[in-house]
Amino acid sequence: MPAMQMVHEADPKDVKLKELGSIKDIEIFNNQVLVAVYLRPEKTKGGILLPDQNRAEDQYQSKIGLVVKLGPDAFVDSSGAWFKDMDIALHDWVIFRPSDGWSITVNGVLCRILEDTAVRGRVQSVDSIW
Repeated sequence: MPAMQMVHEADPKDVKLKELGSIKDIEIFNNQVLVAVYLRPEKTKGGILLPDQNRAEDQYQSKIGLVVKLGPDAFVDSSGAWFKDMDIALHDWVIFRPSDGWSITVNGVLCRILEDTAVRGRVQSVDSIW
């Protein structure tokens, strides 16, 4: 069971991609990954309203992001030691440590640029962990 199920008016992936808009002019280098940071909505499925202060903290503490751009060498490892049997792709929800990466805003959307090795896992549901 997810840690805290949230009320999503629409699919969070679709919402994030729409907010982000076109990023065709952004090029990510080497083994870097651009992720759009997940920010929780206001209300849980149980009816609890999260205070603005808690939701604002997601800007710094969110551990989930949507892969929106990959550098040409992201998740490529000829030795097979790092990424064996992994297939991280565009629009996957991934887990990372909040302090990893470089926080930037792209088209008004909070993002992080991460080293591919800073990605710690993948989730199907953004509500799976907090």
